[in-house]
Parts: sequence; C-alpha cells; structure tokens
Amino acid sequence: MAPETYTLRWGIMATGGIAQTFVKDLLTNPAIRDVHDVAHKVVAVASSRSKDSAVSFLDKVKAPEGAKTYGSYHELVADPDVDIVYVATPHSHHFQNAMLVLEAGKNVLCEKALTVTASQTRKLIDKAREKNVFFMEAVWTRYQPLSVKVREIVQSGVLGPVHRVIADLSFASGKEDGSLTFPNDHRMVNRDLAGGALLDLGIYSLTWVFQILYHLQPEAEKESPKTVAAMNQYETGADESTSIIVQFPKHKTMGIATTSLRVPTNYDASGSLNPAIRIQGPLGEIHVIGMAYRPTAYKVILKNGGGKFEVVECPVPRDEARDGWGHGMFWEADECARCLRDGKKESAGLPWAESIAIMECMDSALRQGGVQYPELITTDVYDPQSPLNTGGR
Repeated sequence: MAPETYTLRWGIMATGGIAQTFVKDLLTNPAIRDVHDVAHKVVAVASSRSKDSAVSFLDKVKAPEGAKTYGSYHELVADPDVDIVYVATPHSHHFQNAMLVLEAGKNVLCEKALTVTASQTRKLIDKAREKNVFFMEAVWTRYQPLSVKVREIVQSGVLGPVHRVIADLSFASGKEDGSLTFPNDHRMVNRDLAGGALLDLGIYSLTWVFQILYHLQPEAEKESPKTVAAMNQYETGADESTSIIVQFPKHKTMGIATTSLRVPTNYDASGSLNPAIRIQGPLGEIHVIGMAYRPTAYKVILKNGGGKFEVVECPVPRDEARDGWGHGMFWEADECARCLRDGKKESAGLPWAESIAIMECMDSALRQGGVQYPELITTDVYDPQSPLNTGGR
C-alpha cells in the first residue's frame, strides 16, 4: 500500500511576479517531476495594498476555486488554514514581513536575499527557534536536481579536492551612454528597496561558491570565509558591479563570485562556450552551463580524459495540463513539505547557519563597497505596524 501523500497548505504574501512564478509551480502536477509523496495547495493570498490585487492574482495564476484573499498581511498570518507562508516581497521588506509571520507562529519560506543585513537574519532565526517553527531561505537553485547531482559528483572525489569555484550571474542592462535600461526608481537600483546587483543577482553566484566550498565541508570542520570585495556604484548609490573573493584558509579553497548590471554572463546564449560556473580540482573540473539561478546542463572534464566529455542536459519538466508550465521552483516547495511532514525546523539543503554565513559575506561586501541602505530597511528592530508590513509608504 502506497504511503499517503502529504499536502502542504500555502499562504502567499505579496502578488508580484516572483509570487506568480512560484504559485504556478505549486499548482503543477507533482507527478511531472516524479514526486508522489508530497503535494501543495494554495489556500490564501494577501496583498498589502488591496484585496482586489489578491483576487486578480488568483485569476492570473489560474488557481482553483476556494483560496481566500486578503488585503493585509496581518489577516493572512492569522488564517488558521495556512501551514506555511511564502514571503515574496522585495528583500528590503523581508525582515519585517518574515518576523510578522514568525510572531504569528507560522512556518516560513522567505525569498532570497533573506534580509538586508546579517543581524536581521540572525534575529529571524532566533525567532524561528523560539517559536519552534520551520524557516527556510528560498534559494531554489539549491534544490534543483542539477545542483544536487553536481554536489554528489564533487563528493565522489572524481575531481580530487576542490580548490576553486568561479561563478557569475550578470545581465546586460548597460547602455552606451552610461545609463541602465531601467529607471532609477526600479527595484534593481533603488536603495529604498535594497537594490543593487549583489543582493538580487550576486546571491546566485555566492550560492554556487557556498554550496560547494562551505556546504560540503565536514560539520566538525565548518569554516566561515574571509571576504574581500570591490564594487562599482551606480548613480543611485546601489552597486552595479560587484566582485567577491571568498577564502577558506583552513581548507585551502577559494571562490570568486561576480555580478554585474552592465554586461551579461555570456554573449553565447547557450552558455556552452563560457560556463557560468567552474568547479576545479587537481583531477578535473565541472562546467555548469546556463544562468546560475537555473542552469540547464553540466559537463565533467577530467585531466586524463583525453579531451572527451559528455554534456548532461537537465531540463525542467513541464505540465502540459497547465499550459506547459514548469519553472523549477517546485523543488524547493517539495523540500518544505517534506521538512514539515517530518517535523524538521530547518532544511539540510540550506541550514540556518549557512544562511547566516552567506549574509555575513554579503554584509562585509556591502561595507567594503561603501553601499548604505536606509534605516527603515536595515533596522533589526521588529515593528508589526511598520509601513513594510502595512503597505504604507
């Protein structure tokens, strides 16, 4: 007799593009990705601006009937039918929004970058521990089968000890006149929204550095890195290009994470000529092909391989019954469901300590680059009536 499927009931906080993408993935049939032990149900959606926005959201994602709609986040976190809240607001809002959910005793999946400062991250984790609830940063790349497979290859020892990881995520948004292709109030460069290349794009470059060089360290030998960073600031004061060297001296490893709003990771659309990620050891290296947030293939190139290698394609499955949808965010949702089913408060794929270590690295980089954000979004003092929680400006 097959085990009963565990269904996780989701509340969605915010109604922007990332929330739409995530919910569309929640509504796909788990069987398309060969998942049969967990499933997902959207039971409530909230907009901080109006209930109408939440109603429109459900229509856009073609959600089944029955989901509740709210015009405030406070109403959402009070809903007894919600098992977990997906926080899909701008990362400037994450600390206040996620703390609102945690204070209500609800489980949380919070979009990356988790917060604006490391102090905020530590306080959220302390609150999750106090409330005895599940809490996870939504770094979807961690849970994609390609990432899992690459980590397994590294652990197999086929490369020998990995000494260096090089990773980039950059978008070609620069124009010849020195401006960018979006206005200065756009979230990518608006300091009021914690804009900048690092927190929005560079987190993915760091994801690859950390999931190889930090995550795979033996627990008894965990070492947080030394961080050296350089930034070019845009006219708004946000970073437009950032380069970070992450060093683990005891392990003799080093990662280089770069990001830019000026030039792309690859002018070759497939990414096959210049891989977004290179993982290097004395016996060979792994090339990860495609954009760092959702790579599409990898190849293992061995020192003694005679120049031969195989490109392994890793496509995202599509649900033909839902307009061919399938973006790749459902795997992190499956992880949340399994953790809650099994009584876990944090994911082994991205433990709390690792989210702190990554945020400390970004904290250091921002200080070194001279990027400063407003007090409203950097404070680690929770205010349930903050305009970030109530939709005020």
